[in-house]
Amino acid sequence: MDAGTAASGASVAAGIMGYKGNMAAKNAKAVAEYNAQVAENEAVLLARQKRDNEEALRQQSDRLEGTQRVMVAGSGVQMKGSPMQVLADTYFSTNMDATMIQYASSIEQQQKASEAALTRTQGAARAASLKTAAYGSLLTGAQQAATLQA
Repeated sequence: MDAGTAASGASVAAGIMGYKGNMAAKNAKAVAEYNAQVAENEAVLLARQKRDNEEALRQQSDRLEGTQRVMVAGSGVQMKGSPMQVLADTYFSTNMDATMIQYASSIEQQQKASEAALTRTQGAARAASLKTAAYGSLLTGAQQAATLQA
């Protein structure tokens, strides 16, 4: 075997090795899918945490309302006018806080959904880039082999 044939064979082999090395597109996509799944799982955990926060807020509000009722009853005042307004303020404040918790939860969940979608898109783009590089390696190896044969 002469040197030109050996060199062209080596160029083809290098092109094939470059192709195989760049064909990690499946791995890039799998990593992106895993990361997206992690973000989606985090969204579920955030929703649970916000639900628990809202429940704790409502329990605390119930305790406060009970304390207010006991204090008013102990003072001999009837539940009309100012004492009733205090309870109404407590109720409406609690509901406003609960609404804010729900709103924050929906924002966090949407952010995680967007993060998952972005991760998947980036993985698909990386996979496409690696495939293109793989085909480029094959073409470069073939070109070098042809040049060495000429």
